[in-house]
Amino acid sequence: MFRTVPAATPLGDAFHLYDTTLRDGAQREGISYSVTDKLTVARLLDSLGVGFIEGGWPGALPKDTEFFARAAEGELELRHAALVAFGSTRRAGSTAAEDPQVRALLDSKAPVITLVAKSDRRHIERALRTDVEENCAMVRDTVSLLVAEGRRVFVDAEHFFDGYAFDPDCALRVLEAAVLGGADVAVLCDTNGGSLPTGLAETVTEVSARTGFRLGIHCQDDTACAVANTIAAVQAGVTHVQCTANGYGERAGNADLFPVIGNLVTKLGMPVLPEGKLAELTPVSHALAEIANLAPDAHQAYVGSSAFAHKAGLHASAIKVDPELYNHMEPSEVGNGMRVLVTEMAGRASLELKGREFGLDLTDNPEAVGRVVRRVKELEAGGWSFEAADASLELLLREELDGASAGSAEDAATTTGRVQPFTLESYRVVLDHAADGTVVAEATVRLHVDGERVIATAEGTGPVNALDAALRAALTPYLPWLSEVRLLDYKVRILSGEHGTDAVTRVLVDSGDGAGKWTTVGVHGNIVEASWLALCDALVHRASRQEAKVR
Repeated sequence: MFRTVPAATPLGDAFHLYDTTLRDGAQREGISYSVTDKLTVARLLDSLGVGFIEGGWPGALPKDTEFFARAAEGELELRHAALVAFGSTRRAGSTAAEDPQVRALLDSKAPVITLVAKSDRRHIERALRTDVEENCAMVRDTVSLLVAEGRRVFVDAEHFFDGYAFDPDCALRVLEAAVLGGADVAVLCDTNGGSLPTGLAETVTEVSARTGFRLGIHCQDDTACAVANTIAAVQAGVTHVQCTANGYGERAGNADLFPVIGNLVTKLGMPVLPEGKLAELTPVSHALAEIANLAPDAHQAYVGSSAFAHKAGLHASAIKVDPELYNHMEPSEVGNGMRVLVTEMAGRASLELKGREFGLDLTDNPEAVGRVVRRVKELEAGGWSFEAADASLELLLREELDGASAGSAEDAATTTGRVQPFTLESYRVVLDHAADGTVVAEATVRLHVDGERVIATAEGTGPVNALDAALRAALTPYLPWLSEVRLLDYKVRILSGEHGTDAVTRVLVDSGDGAGKWTTVGVHGNIVEASWLALCDALVHRASRQEAKVR
């Protein structure tokens, strides 16, 4: 825990990759980490090879105080990173030795401490209600005390770019006070997030020339430029970058750690992670989203599920020849993968590439590919969408290759491995609304499985839940693996509002079984039927995969 220099990174202490997810990132609306969550986040960031992990503000927040206490007791063993505590300088008119917040920083046992200091004259005079002279004394006194106690100190110059534009001499005096006190890095903060890359880089270059100090950068994303500003600052000479995982942070967020790493490594050739760790970018990003109880951003650069997804037919045609033609890098380098989306825009190349993802070679079957392309276009014209429902698309493709018609029943695997484990005779759903306001749905399904007629009834909180329960009750005795399958998510979209309650509905169902996750789609004027279609596809897809295992 008492490391002050990152270990096992190729650049060592020459370049700092500093993460502030556990403090600044936690300020995002909707995020509330428990102490256990914070410990888990720190371990994940450490496993990735981040150099500095800011754990929070001990003394100001009880959770953060507990986090550092548990870390000091041995619950957090960092292999790569140095643990950082965040806090403020002493108050005006007091001494650093007497300030309880400064004492809490020392009590945290963190080997590295980052202090926030006002660097904009307006904030010094209006928010702190003191003058520049006293503010600089607050910075220097606090840094000096912490350094004397054996701590490594960084100073975040809050509102630096706005303050430098308003009164450059004041802003520079704050940096000077930090360095004279013994701070290793003066971090220039774009606290309001209003800077653009060109102007920010010019300021960094000018400040570096005027001071000669080691500089860092901390960018907010209010102009959607936090990552670009961070990279521009590095190109202008900073050697310490502060980011948050997935760009979490208050308002519009912070510079996103993962695109920043991706850009530094793959575009600027800077080995800021230990060897082999770049490929962990995507899984770590998604794991951190899970801990934050937020869905991963599909369109996040480098690590999003759509970051290397191609929809246009022309793109797919080119990718079929050479994937590098429409990818800025090899997706696997960051632990991601390329996907081809099949929609009404898709052509033959898109289907052939998608077939490869499903393990099907379609190069010698142009007639079948043409039929599927036409059928996809027809279905999407009616409201179907396969770009987010790969499992339904795979079933459609295998069905066409097998020469089967829609909805046909087969008791065994077909030539492509598609299995139809049951046929539907009928289903019925009844809603029972009691006088006390309780609503219970009851579903009955009549199926044919392995030559037998099966009837099952089940109740649920709604018609879809009841149908799912009845379907499982009917099939589980014949398909034991069905007990492993879970309905993970259920999404409904009304496709045409002008018809009111008679509108066409599209349903997406996410299912999983521990070994994988798949998405199916159903479309109909009746929401229950649309849901039934998606549920059935989910089971047929899993049955086909089970058959492939057996074979």
